Amino acid sequence: MLKPSPLFRRFLVSYLVILLIPSLAGYMSYRTSISVATSVSIENGISQLRSSQQLLERRMAEVEGFTRQLAINENLNQLMNEYATGGKTNVFGIWKSMQEVTTFGQTNDFLRHYFIYLRNYNVVLTPGSAYVRPEHYYENYHYRNMAFTEWKREIIGKTHQREMLPLHPFVSAGAGSTVMTYMQSLPLDSFSESSPAVVVVLIDQKTVSSLFSGITRSYGGWVRVGDSQGRTLSLQGSGAPDIPSLNRDPRFNPAKVTQHYKDDLVITIQSEKNGWVYQAGIPESALLEKANRIKAITWMFTGAALPIGLIAGLVLAYRDSAPIARLLGVFGQEGRQGRNAYDFLQGNIAEMITSNRKLEAELRRQQPLVRDAFYKRLIAGELQTREEISAAAIQADASLTGNAGYVALVKINGYSGMDNVEVLNELNAARLVLKQAVLEREGPVQMTDLGADKIVLLYLTEEGRENELTEERVHQGLHRLADEIFQEYKISVLAAVGGRFEALTEISHVYELAKQTLDHAVQTGSKTVVWYGESALDSATYYYPLDVELRLIGTLRAGELEEARRFIQTILQQNMEARELSAEMRGQLGLEIKGTFLKLLEQKTFAEADAFEQVKSRIIGLQPPESMETFRMEIDGIMAMLCGMVASKKNELHVRTVEKMKQFIMEHYTDTELTLYRVAEHVERPEKYVSQLFKDVTGTNMSDYLEQVRMNQAASLLKANSYTIDEISSMVGYNSSHSFRRAFKRVTGVSPSTYRQSMEA
Repeated sequence: MLKPSPLFRRFLVSYLVILLIPSLAGYMSYRTSISVATSVSIENGISQLRSSQQLLERRMAEVEGFTRQLAINENLNQLMNEYATGGKTNVFGIWKSMQEVTTFGQTNDFLRHYFIYLRNYNVVLTPGSAYVRPEHYYENYHYRNMAFTEWKREIIGKTHQREMLPLHPFVSAGAGSTVMTYMQSLPLDSFSESSPAVVVVLIDQKTVSSLFSGITRSYGGWVRVGDSQGRTLSLQGSGAPDIPSLNRDPRFNPAKVTQHYKDDLVITIQSEKNGWVYQAGIPESALLEKANRIKAITWMFTGAALPIGLIAGLVLAYRDSAPIARLLGVFGQEGRQGRNAYDFLQGNIAEMITSNRKLEAELRRQQPLVRDAFYKRLIAGELQTREEISAAAIQADASLTGNAGYVALVKINGYSGMDNVEVLNELNAARLVLKQAVLEREGPVQMTDLGADKIVLLYLTEEGRENELTEERVHQGLHRLADEIFQEYKISVLAAVGGRFEALTEISHVYELAKQTLDHAVQTGSKTVVWYGESALDSATYYYPLDVELRLIGTLRAGELEEARRFIQTILQQNMEARELSAEMRGQLGLEIKGTFLKLLEQKTFAEADAFEQVKSRIIGLQPPESMETFRMEIDGIMAMLCGMVASKKNELHVRTVEKMKQFIMEHYTDTELTLYRVAEHVERPEKYVSQLFKDVTGTNMSDYLEQVRMNQAASLLKANSYTIDEISSMVGYNSSHSFRRAFKRVTGVSPSTYRQSMEA
């Protein structure tokens, strides 16, 4: 063991001081346990009561919704408005309405027992039955202590508007129960003494009580629901006081949410919807039960923490001082004592931080070169997808504030063909002056050099402000730039604008248009600012340059169908709108595009695909364009098939990679050091890619899959009953049996020992 040193002793004293904290915590826990446990119980009780209130009100709202549905039921309305003539009864209509109302009680247990009384036919409809006389229904279903005449007068003989009848003893087919009753006359706007129909819903006391059983089950006590008139709608539990006496007691304030009354904590909530009052009484013994348990546990752990803390202090003091001593040895200060150990380490670490900052400064100095390279790749079309462009922009710290904008190509006039040292130096100075002028006058414009005498300007609109950057604004800005730089520095420039792009992937195409426009403007000696399309281009040949063909091939190989469609659309626009091609040139263009597709088929991805022959036949059958729309649609179909082959190949590759990962996990799950890094290393892919790929293909995280594999193997070993749980935890790749037990219970729901016992039973 390490020889005691001043550093070790300082750590030990610190940890011994920390030992005072458990004692203080035990005392504070003892003082606060009662108040904390009580407040938690009160909050839980209020929360449970409010939840039960919301459930009850939601169910009652469904009951009201049920009556509204009946009010608009076409068949029921027809029955209500019929008049029985000659003693005849619309039996079919009653049967049909009875069938329609039967289904309502299947989704809400509050609607298991209800009936509809039709006054014109003197019929009572229930789910599954129809009683041609109310007295027939009353024989099987009636309130105790309520005669038939009273029931007929008060229940079905009056007009009701969302009325509630408090708890009453009730006889249902010979069985006794207690119900509360909801009554609503139909139509809903009935105000006469006798309405055409009455809907009566009988809600069993047990059904209502089940909504509040969580409170009485957790704490005991009682729960009461009363209406706005003070009548009791539901009462359950034990120890409930006499409610009228409770409300008259001056010690009890019905307006308070929580208050102590005798031996109970009474919680009172009044509904804002219907004025119902919800009350719960929690015995104080239930409130203090958790407090007493906390107090006992606190003192038990406090007493055990003192000796354990002393041992932990010794271990931690050694553990924390030993690395510092070794670190001092690395810096050549091993064995030296005194107060300067931290100062010495601080000085060396500060020197390392300084070196690191110098390295960061050098990287920042190189950042403009990286950014310039990014813009060159962007205009050259090397970045083919929006995601690839975004990732490269972040890496280069380039500012891409939006998706739309313009590309301009600015040329410094008068230096073509001159290559001596003096002229090149002058040209470099002119280019720097031009770039500085752009930054000062044009604002946040991205730019990059193109050769010795040209710069590319990239105008980007900010998201949400696309309409602020217009052609007129770009045109005026370039004109102003050319005039001012000529007047101030006598530098003449020519600017060509390729037009507007609506996506970052279109920048390379718009740049090509600007390049063509500039070449044409130089040949014809055009004005200072030229836009693509202002002058006719040479139409003797078609437009299908090699770089455009290569980018189209790369896009199709990547399976980017939408991007390939934009390329084809651009090619067709260039040849059919900006040029007037002869029939021979159109045919030659078609053969060139056909050749591009045939080149693609030579790639391994397409040559090994099942649909190879089908696509090849379709490409060979591609005819020169007589109708450009037909030609475009045929090309689009071929590209869709090619991209579909790429997607299928990718999916197969992904599945094979995931199967390889699964196989590796099955072979090495016993290794405690098995990590995502090792799996990624095995399949030769980046960690983030491997993690996302596994989740996309299997629908589960790789860590969860590894855990499931280990738990399945552990379950098999537990069934065999040949090894201890500690041995099994090591055999399935866990460093500690504690971690294994927690993982096993999390996955299976039971502990390993319980699982083994269930297998033996």
